[in-house]
Amino acid sequence: MATKPKVRVRRVYEDPDNQDGTRVLVDRIWPRGLTKDKAGLDEWCKEVAPSTELRKWYSHDPERFEEFGRRYRAELREPEHAEALVHLRDLAKKRTLTLLTATKQAEISEAAVLADMLQS
Repeated sequence: MATKPKVRVRRVYEDPDNQDGTRVLVDRIWPRGLTKDKAGLDEWCKEVAPSTELRKWYSHDPERFEEFGRRYRAELREPEHAEALVHLRDLAKKRTLTLLTATKQAEISEAAVLADMLQS
């Protein structure tokens, strides 16, 4: 039986950690005030990010997280997003994958939805 991939969710503003494995930013917009060196990214996978319309509707309102997750999962079935999701699955099979986001509440972000999908 295959082992479940180890996927972590962290804020991109936090210093890289030796447990991070492959570090991938999953936001559509580059984080304000952060240099590429400081971010310590392996990749920026903006193709997997939610649409601008969905992101603006959600506005990180905790009461909308469940519906956001449902709508975002639907978006991830679209070809451009689906291809990026397959890429993240491939990365997660090789070593720990850390999904990075700039949001203050990473536990209710697109990165959390992605981590849940990648680990199931």
